Order: sequence, then structure tokens, then C-alpha cells
Amino acid sequence: MSSFNDLNLSKPLLKALTDIGFEVPTPIQQKSLPVLMSGVDAVGIAQTGTGKTFAYLLPVLRQLTFSEQRHPRVLIVVPTRELVAQVIGEIGKLTKYMTVRFLGVYGASNINTQKQQVYDGIDVLVATPGRLIDLTLSRTLQLGSIKKLVIDEVDEMLNLGFRTQLKQILEILPPKRQNILFSATLPEEVEALIQKYFNKPEYIELISRGTPLEKIIQHAYPVPNFYTKINLLKWLLANEKDFTKVLLFVKNKKIADDIADELEEFIDETGVIHSNKSQPHRFNAIKLFQNGTYRLLIATDVIARGLDLQNVTHVINFDIPQVADVYIHRIGRTGRADKAGTAISFISEKDEAMQEAIESLMNKKITMLDLPDGIEISEELTKDEMPVTRDKNLKKAKRIVTPTGAFHEKKAKNSKEQLGGKRRQEKKRRLEEKYRSKRKF
Repeated sequence: MSSFNDLNLSKPLLKALTDIGFEVPTPIQQKSLPVLMSGVDAVGIAQTGTGKTFAYLLPVLRQLTFSEQRHPRVLIVVPTRELVAQVIGEIGKLTKYMTVRFLGVYGASNINTQKQQVYDGIDVLVATPGRLIDLTLSRTLQLGSIKKLVIDEVDEMLNLGFRTQLKQILEILPPKRQNILFSATLPEEVEALIQKYFNKPEYIELISRGTPLEKIIQHAYPVPNFYTKINLLKWLLANEKDFTKVLLFVKNKKIADDIADELEEFIDETGVIHSNKSQPHRFNAIKLFQNGTYRLLIATDVIARGLDLQNVTHVINFDIPQVADVYIHRIGRTGRADKAGTAISFISEKDEAMQEAIESLMNKKITMLDLPDGIEISEELTKDEMPVTRDKNLKKAKRIVTPTGAFHEKKAKNSKEQLGGKRRQEKKRRLEEKYRSKRKF
């Protein structure tokens, strides 16, 4: 088994790795370093939790020389603020014995402060696409000196609607640069970007795309509706003692908040992160989850994507994702760093087709379990779960919702005949007078 000493890394980097406690590179790191240090364009495909961030940071920092120029030479583009913070944190660890200026920028933070930091000079810039474009348009940030571009989690950027910004970035960068892309999945749209903007990239692929780590135990429960899912979740939290660090995925922000409201007895050990939460709240929730204060973290895919959450014992899919690749990303949050993990899915009848698609992608069946004894099957439905009725005269379906409240007659002031404005009333009066005058004759 090789060590970092065999990968032609500099002494400052090796010393930093020793301080962190890293001695043996992961397979993706071992395979990526020589390719990336050769200077060719590269596309790395590896599951979450395999060490992708160090796989591109180590060769990039190894080749970064000291400079006093103000404009950045390395650009790393990531989809979320949380991932910016995570990458910046890793750079800080690796450059402990190096002189490297680095900065992370993202939206919902003071752009004037960031402009000043950019103006002061940086070597490595980590940014979300939107804020990167903002700083470029302000002309504070100049990208003409970029020698290496790293795009991390590019498929999620496209899912978040950053397609236009990403293409703008690729168009304005200098043509002579090294392009590096890392992701756990590689959909056709990403392949099209690679074909257009990359120069004969070398693919670094460890396993078949879409294949989950074998050490993740996967099973599911048949659960008909939201409130039955809540009942099952409460039972699991109360009875499964090994549920010490649980990441629960939901399909949208409202459901995340609704679940938190239902878990009153677990409120002190539950955190919620989604895009409507403030940045301090999101960072604090992640911190409390990492240090064990929270044992349950409720998250949307957008926020959790790319986060390096350590020692997650269980991943729960409260809602089944509508894209099979997203399921792979979710369960990859557990079973990391050679540790076992468990992924649990709550599957309703309408999810069965998506379950088949996921199993087809993985080439593996998800084990179905019976609901534990004592779980109440709720008959209460949320508004989204109510059945729909169709009127043949209407194009859209309407949900059946029982009316509430009494019927009230219109107030007198709202029951008056609408006569129009003053001009229309005056015109009507003149016509009536003219008609009456004619009838006299």
C-alpha cells in the first residue's frame, strides 16, 4: 500500500498531512495526483466520501508557486456556500506550512468586503457561480491569470440553475488553462459541457457510475403517507439506539420545517438546514451535528450536496428523490472512510416506479422490511396527498379540499351595481335624455 510520500508531494504538504493524521491516500487520490500534476484536463468520477477534495487540492497546491500578483491563478467553483466553507477549511489545513493567499466568496454576504479582499490579492479563489459573476462584472475580480480551473459537483450546479453562469465563466477564462472536474455522477448534460470546453480530458474513474459502496446496508419500509412516516421516524429515533448521527433527506423546504415541528420530543437534538435558513443558522446546525449535539439533521439535497459530514451512521430518505443519481449521492453520506453505514427509505405506492429505476441503476435490490409492530397507520393526509378530481371542461386537476367556514352575504357596499366611472355615467344619462326627447315627437 502506497503512502503520500510516494506521490511526489512537497515537504510542506506532507508535514500538513501528518498533522491532520493522513498517511495513506484514498484510491481516487492515488490515481488522480499523477494525472493532475501532468497538466492535462481531467474528469474525476468517484463517490462522495472517497476524498475527492484532497484529490484535486493536493496536486493544485503542489504546483502553486509563490507570487505577489493580485489576481488569482487557481479558481475552484462549487455549487453552495457550505461547500465553499468546507473547501476553504481544507485549504487552510493543507497550507499550514505554505505561503498561500486564499479566499472563499458566495452570495448572501457582504460583497464590498469581498471586493476589498480580492483587491488585496489572492492566489486561490473558491466561489459559487453567482457571486463569481457579480465580482467579475464589478471589474474588481480579473480572471485573466487563471491557470487552473476546478469545477466540483458540476451536476448539482446545473440542477440549481447555474447553467448560464457556468457557461459565462467558461467563456471568459483564458483559453490556456488546465480544466479539472470532479463529481460523483456524470449526466449527459455534463458530458456535453466537457466535450465543448475541455481539451481531450483524461477520465479518472474508480467504479461504475451509479454503483453505491457495498458497505452501505440499504433497506426500506412501505409507508403510505406523511403522518405515518412521522410515526415511523419517531419510533426509530426512540427505539434504535445506534441512531447516533442521522441525516434525513426531504424533497423541499416546507416538508423539512413540517417534520421539525412534528418532532417536539426530539427538538433539542434535531437541526434543520435549507436555503431559507440564514447562513449563520446553517453553519451552526452543521457544527452542532458534527459535534454530536444534534443526532438528527433534516436537509434538502441542495444544501447537503458536497458537505463532508463525518461519521454519519444512518441516512434516511423521508422522500424518494425523482432522479436515481440523487439517491446515490444521498446514501453516500454514510459508509465513509471505511466505516459501515445504513440507508433507510420510506417508500409509498407512488414511489415504486422510482424505486425500480434506482435499483436498475445500482443493479441491486433494496431490501423491503415490514413496519415495526405498534406503528400507527395514519389516515390523515396533507394537502399535497389529497386525491384529485378532474372536470372534463378544465385542463388542470383540482384537489378535493373540504370547505371551511360559513357562507356570508355580500356587504351592502359590495352589492351595488357597477355603473362605471363618471364619464360613462354622464354619457349614459345624455343618451337616455336624447332617447326620451325623440319619443315626444
